[in-house]
Amino acid sequence: MQEHYQPSAIETAAQEKWEKARLFNVSEDSSKPKYYCLSMFPYPSGKLHMGHVRNYTIGDVLSRFKLLNGYNVMQPMGWDAFGMPAENAAMKHQVAPAKWTYENISYMKQQLKSLGFAIDWEREIATCTPEYYRWEQWLFTKLFEKGIVYRKNGTVNWDPVDQTVLANEQVIDGRGWRSGALIEKREIPMYYFKITDYAEELLADLDKLENWPEQVKTMQRNWIGKSRGMQVRFKVDADSRSGLEGEYADYLQVYTTRPDTLMGATYVAVAAEHPLATAAAADKPELQAFIAECKSGSVAEADMATMEKKGVPTGRYVINPLNGDKLEVWIANYVLWGYGDGAVMAVPAHDERDFEFAAKYALPIKQVIAVAGETFDATKWQEWYADKENGTLINSGKYDGMNFQTAFDTMAADLQAAHAGAPKTQYRLRDWGISRQRYWGCPIPIIHCDCCGDVPVPAEQLPVVLPEDVVPDGTGSPLAKMPEFYETTCPKCGAPAKRETDTMDTFMESSWYPFRYMSPRFEEGMVEPQAAAYWGAVDQYIGGIEHAILHLLYARFFTKLMRDEGLINVDEPFERLLTQGMVVCDTYYREGENGSKNWINPADVELTFDEKGRPVSAVLKADGLPVIISGTEKMSKSKNNGVDPQALIDAYGADTARLFMMFASPPEQSLEWSDSGVEGAHRFLRRLWRTVYEYTTKDNTVAAFAGDQSGLSKALKELRFKLHSTIAKVGDDYGRRLQFNTAIAAVMELLNQYDACVKNGDCDSAEGRAVAQEVLEAAVRLLWPIVPHICETLWSELRPGTALWEAAWPQTDEDALVKSEIEIMVQVNGKLRGKITVAADASKDTVEAAALASDGAVKFMEGKPAKKVIVVPRRLVNIVV
Repeated sequence: MQEHYQPSAIETAAQEKWEKARLFNVSEDSSKPKYYCLSMFPYPSGKLHMGHVRNYTIGDVLSRFKLLNGYNVMQPMGWDAFGMPAENAAMKHQVAPAKWTYENISYMKQQLKSLGFAIDWEREIATCTPEYYRWEQWLFTKLFEKGIVYRKNGTVNWDPVDQTVLANEQVIDGRGWRSGALIEKREIPMYYFKITDYAEELLADLDKLENWPEQVKTMQRNWIGKSRGMQVRFKVDADSRSGLEGEYADYLQVYTTRPDTLMGATYVAVAAEHPLATAAAADKPELQAFIAECKSGSVAEADMATMEKKGVPTGRYVINPLNGDKLEVWIANYVLWGYGDGAVMAVPAHDERDFEFAAKYALPIKQVIAVAGETFDATKWQEWYADKENGTLINSGKYDGMNFQTAFDTMAADLQAAHAGAPKTQYRLRDWGISRQRYWGCPIPIIHCDCCGDVPVPAEQLPVVLPEDVVPDGTGSPLAKMPEFYETTCPKCGAPAKRETDTMDTFMESSWYPFRYMSPRFEEGMVEPQAAAYWGAVDQYIGGIEHAILHLLYARFFTKLMRDEGLINVDEPFERLLTQGMVVCDTYYREGENGSKNWINPADVELTFDEKGRPVSAVLKADGLPVIISGTEKMSKSKNNGVDPQALIDAYGADTARLFMMFASPPEQSLEWSDSGVEGAHRFLRRLWRTVYEYTTKDNTVAAFAGDQSGLSKALKELRFKLHSTIAKVGDDYGRRLQFNTAIAAVMELLNQYDACVKNGDCDSAEGRAVAQEVLEAAVRLLWPIVPHICETLWSELRPGTALWEAAWPQTDEDALVKSEIEIMVQVNGKLRGKITVAADASKDTVEAAALASDGAVKFMEGKPAKKVIVVPRRLVNIVV
């Protein structure tokens, strides 16, 4: 055994050993319990970042722990490879997105391998390969035929220069993020998934997810947004019907969760696209101009909440069905046509948004809710105006004095009797629009035929392959300019037809990938039935909180779709969820001439500290001039505060990187980067190496202790007690609590006690050597999930010719946890004055007598008699004088 710890040598050897043994390549095995551990797969951006290292180390710790405990562990890895970043990089470097993506995958895969993760690389997938997205297209066609997928016009953000749809976050101050062009609202044909058909099940099944963070479940509940309210029909006034057809000529329909305020409605607001708005604007240029302005704005709900509320009156009216009041219809920029009925009933006295609008345009504000002890003031908004729980109705005729629920029920009956409304349960959730007018994505398998309409591509013609040699120029989708792609024939009638050139939202690929890992090379379907039956749901899923809503919601939705197609037999994809915290690091900058901030990497900064170790100033190493300390923030390219994982691995080894990531903080909390913390992790590994080196070179190793411990010395019994209590704690930390920092700390404490025994000569005897062997064998197994390379090597020194993973997880010896003697604290008047050692089964009287006779008690009682002696069994004695 080498005297000094050299990670570069031992880590390569350990990885080769695991690969040769095919340790992490698994198949279905009914003789073992299964454990499917999955971390959210990475986007192949080019290099790993510290968030990746933390995420995948967490998963690896759990996988290795379960492997040692006899589970059949699957931990796969793949690449979320489609998306806009590849297109942007391709345009920047003038290469095809495919080439850029595959080169990044190759490099990042080597980085992941260098960290020694227990990954079954034979299951690797990349979502941009036809072998993967073929089955996504297949499911799409099945769901299209069932009506779960449909096509309709949708309102989108349209960039007229780049000729593409932009996501809400790509619209900055009303302009396209790349082109700078003013964004238009445009209606274009879009494909949608009927996720709303599953809204109630998605909501109800959250209660089954007992091992998900409550925060995540709350976020999903809020996103689904179930509410019970009333659908109300306002009859269109006879003089306001011109230009309207069908039901729109008869009534204006709105949904409200506050029907109790119906008597306080003073106007109605509609979206710019509403038929009533269109009809009213037919001969009014000022309305047409305002409608055009509304259509050029954002379609994001978040923007609706913060934007300036604007509106124009249409001069048309509808009738309140309960009191007959004529309410003017306004066109308002805060009402979205794609949400609900595109119309809202405005009650300014009891809705803050309506209050703001009414105050701006001097519209009536009518109070219909009163709360005891509060005074209504129409000149300012007060929070109690919207109080549903404590209010009673006023100025509402027959409904006066009613509370919310009574008014709701009474008005529901009255509206139903008048055929003017009815109770309705509604969801905030909207159907999922998956069309993207971009190139680097999964082609939508639909053919447009003038005779047959929209025809799904037959299964035998799948996949519709995306050409991989295209270099996009940023002006619309290249596919729409490629006749060789879109020109085809109709599968039904054989006539010339056009292939769909939209591609799918990249959330599609990430919504079902956990099931493809089960049988990634299966060519007869999305998932091989026996594999699906065996692996079931993911036992442990790990990823960032930023994916708490959309990714997880879509994955849950897809699971239910696949279940209903008979492909899998589970209702939910992930049994247990861990959302790891961010990796944060110090930030530094200098101000530019125009006030901009030029961010400087922490590695290029030299700090000066005060006497308490706090940084007080910083300079750039290159020129010695000051830089500004800006606090800690998430590692990011924008703040230039990232640390290169490869540099860390090259300098200290993969095990140091893994140990620091697991020891610095609990996994669900943010991890603050610290160079001293990394160095501390490395020191501990050197110490661990030195401890085993000194043991194995002192004498030949012996069999670990496994006999009757009654003949052991007190020190060795205490060491075995520490060992087996540590085994129990670490097993619980890994398996139940998912708290790896405390597991590491527990092993550190064990080694401290071991070192004390060695120093005192307690391990020099034959029995002591056997206990020492037992401690060290257990310690390297307890740490193997976190620092597997060094532990694999140390095990081969402790147990030559054997493999650590075959030794299994150390078992707790219950006899070692039974203490013949215990230590009890002695207090005098509540202050600690000493301790005593007594037999574990000592009586209360014996304990009391020993405490009174102890040196500390005698000294601080000062000859005074005890007024009272309080004995807390096995813990302390308090003597009151």
